[in-house]
Amino acid sequence: MTARFETLRYEVEGGLARLTLNRPEQRNGMTNRMVREAREALELAATDQTLRVLVLTGAGTSFCPGADLNHFTSGEADERLTSPDFQVTTLLHEIPAVTVAAVNGACAGAGMGWALACDLRLMTAGAKLNTAFLDVAVAGDMAIPWSLPRLVGAARARDLSFLPRRIDATEALQIGLVARVFPDDTFRADVEDVLAALLAKSPTALLGLKQHYVMAERMGLRDFVDYEAERHLRIARSEHTAEAFRAFVEKRPPRFT
Repeated sequence: MTARFETLRYEVEGGLARLTLNRPEQRNGMTNRMVREAREALELAATDQTLRVLVLTGAGTSFCPGADLNHFTSGEADERLTSPDFQVTTLLHEIPAVTVAAVNGACAGAGMGWALACDLRLMTAGAKLNTAFLDVAVAGDMAIPWSLPRLVGAARARDLSFLPRRIDATEALQIGLVARVFPDDTFRADVEDVLAALLAKSPTALLGLKQHYVMAERMGLRDFVDYEAERHLRIARSEHTAEAFRAFVEKRPPRFT
């Protein structure tokens, strides 16, 4: 299934959704239309019960450097955003599917906010990250003050926000901003390997674990343990778990249907 949008591509096949920011001539700079279309695409993903994984990336050699400043200073026509449109970050973080940001180039400002909201971040060795908002005299959107401290701690998050600078892939990996860094020339293939590994997992267990992480952020420890235990026992009685046990004993890959 492919949905038609002006500023991005949204394609679904075999349990995998690909959300590609698609303004390569502008390095995938963000416009109001892109924000709205991203929300609409992610709302489709949130209700698609066939999805297990969603990958967010950029067309060309850039992920998203934040707002397209040339667009916003040119007077070009654009859409007017409302509060619900800014929930792109919430959707990336909370939709049932596991979300993966494939950071294939420059990633700054609101683009960094979108990447941080995903479950996993994969980064090409030549890419750079930057909070960037204060450099253009805005406090920012797309929830970096919510996401960033959870990844790198409160003090480092404030340092990176109040004193914006470029963060290379080596540092991003060291401080926990990204999960894995791959060479530029093999990045696309390496991302596909990660996606294939996720898709090979039991859909029941994979989506269950994603929901556990979402709910853990909303609950106290005691309530979460009760919630997790009930779901764990239910999933453990599923045919997928029985198949995984058989496959382990028989020394073969599991076959989930």
